Amino acid sequence: MKKNIILLSCLIWAGYGKAQNHNDSISTQGIQEVILIKSNTLAKKEAKPLGSIDEYLQKSNQVDMIRRGAYAWEPIINNMTTERTLVTIDGMRIFGACTDKMDPITSYVEVSNLSSAKITSGQQGSCHGTTIGGAINLERNKNSFGEQKWKVYLNTGFESVNQQKIWGGSLQFKNKQWYNDTNFMFRDAHNYKAGGGIEIPYSQYKKMNLSQTLGYKLNDNNLVEASVIYDKATHVGYPALPMDVSLAEAIIGSVQHKYNNKEGKLQSWETKIYYNNITHRMDDTQRPAVPIHMDMPGWSTTYGYYSKANANWGKHQILGNISGFFNRSLADMTMYPNQSSEKLMYMLTWPDVHTLNQALYLEDTFTINDNSNLKANVSFTFHQNKVNNTMGIESLQIFYPEMKEQKSRGLKSIAVQYNHQFKNIETGFGMGYGERAPSVSEGYGFYLFNSMEKYDYIGNPYLKNEESLEGNLYVRWKNQSVSLQLNASYFNIRNYIVGEVIPGLVPMTIGGLGVKKTTALDRVYILNIGLNSEIKINPHFKWIGQISYNDGRDKQQQILPYISPLRYRTSLSYHQQSISSELSLTGNAAKNKFNPKYGESNTADYAIIGFNIGYQFLWKAQKLDIKTGVENILDTNYTTFSDWNKIPRPGRNFFINLNYSY
Repeated sequence: MKKNIILLSCLIWAGYGKAQNHNDSISTQGIQEVILIKSNTLAKKEAKPLGSIDEYLQKSNQVDMIRRGAYAWEPIINNMTTERTLVTIDGMRIFGACTDKMDPITSYVEVSNLSSAKITSGQQGSCHGTTIGGAINLERNKNSFGEQKWKVYLNTGFESVNQQKIWGGSLQFKNKQWYNDTNFMFRDAHNYKAGGGIEIPYSQYKKMNLSQTLGYKLNDNNLVEASVIYDKATHVGYPALPMDVSLAEAIIGSVQHKYNNKEGKLQSWETKIYYNNITHRMDDTQRPAVPIHMDMPGWSTTYGYYSKANANWGKHQILGNISGFFNRSLADMTMYPNQSSEKLMYMLTWPDVHTLNQALYLEDTFTINDNSNLKANVSFTFHQNKVNNTMGIESLQIFYPEMKEQKSRGLKSIAVQYNHQFKNIETGFGMGYGERAPSVSEGYGFYLFNSMEKYDYIGNPYLKNEESLEGNLYVRWKNQSVSLQLNASYFNIRNYIVGEVIPGLVPMTIGGLGVKKTTALDRVYILNIGLNSEIKINPHFKWIGQISYNDGRDKQQQILPYISPLRYRTSLSYHQQSISSELSLTGNAAKNKFNPKYGESNTADYAIIGFNIGYQFLWKAQKLDIKTGVENILDTNYTTFSDWNKIPRPGRNFFINLNYSY
């Protein structure tokens, strides 16, 4: 404890400001964070421009990552997993097709076609759907009209720890009537090596991402835009799971109309219709000595729309959003006995669940005076699930004989946020209430194996809405050379959905400890505190730092799953004309407080050192950015609290990124 207090004191004053307006990668507005992913200056200043989306997101004070392998980490916001949070791409609802959450929404985009990630806490993130912990909206690159111009970008990179090769490029065109942005990115990675040169088997992957956006200007105030993303990952290994992925494929398309008029009361109106289809295939054919071979494919199809308008009415800035979607989630499992004379075993793990959702969201930001404003938002949602497969209904009726094929719910949320600025100090505080419906897995999953806990899970269609009452505050002080910000959030959650052991039932999965059904804890709380700081030593040197403390417990004071221990990040950076470099330190304190019933155990503390240096070459209209560096310089063998089954993270990694444009 004494060691942690000393460390905390040092970091407060050495500090890291990943959530400050002065930072080129991340900025804040109240309790929101915006992580810039692609901009004109980012390739020069970002530590590793061609890093994954996961690496960008984990810089946030509010976001951590659950890691089951080297690919497709699951983002958690305010120490809450994806069931309690919301991830959208340009406001579009997308649902993964994997019952084991191997395909979070973040895995279907690339850094090359995104401009930023907007992170909002709690009910401040409810514009595009219901949430408890918060939301991430991944915003794609926004082109614009103007004088006719072509722009070409070429990217390549290499990482030594897993022999990863990266190739990419984009072609942009614009004139006064049209714009087009075509983008491509490919990654090919072998098994990575943990600290000490230990190879981690089944950690390889290949990924290809294609995207295109086409815009047409109808007149000075109206435009239409069509976009499509095609993403395909193959031969993806998951060392923390008993199965790998042969295919994860997504098609995401949309058409939208935008109206803009900054001079009128109705300043903007955006209407979008979208479609996405996800295919995900788990298999274990690459694993040796499998007791029984299994295939586990899954499919998710979503049709959706939203119509969002922003109006300025005196001191009121009003936002309204009407949205809806229809999703179909289907997954099954086929087991092939080693003896050909025995029959195949088949079950529906997601029994063709149809989800219909319709929502109305209203927000008003009222300007009290030049220094203060009050923001209020409210939403109402109709949510309906229907099991559309007779076999699926009959399977669940083994456990719930009175279960009906259809269930409807009403969901509500409301939040109020006050912000005030006086000289160098900005403060804000707010409260909110929100509800969410159980996910498809929580409500209707059938024998879903959790390899962290070693239990098969049965869904529960009778679960109540999960409810959260939250409070938050922030205080920011800054002058020309120093910036400090303290953030805190508190969640009091009722009907917190977890698993409960069903005595006497035999697990379907070989090696499983038993069977759990989803149930709910009466009440839990989660507390998050973060401190960010930034010190400009001189025009070229900047010292920045970040530290966060988290706690989460139920009524019996038992620790909740995925509660981060004390974590910190600090760095010293240098920028002058074409040269940039950074020395960083990242780490966690030991996790000694945990709950074994969620599959967790203690985790040792660690501290990882990294260094990078870059140079920018300019030739008239051409630009070449070179960034090279080393991560985990000391080749530390370590694991974090959110790494499933204690799979160690990568060891020493030398990398080089090249970004060329003209």
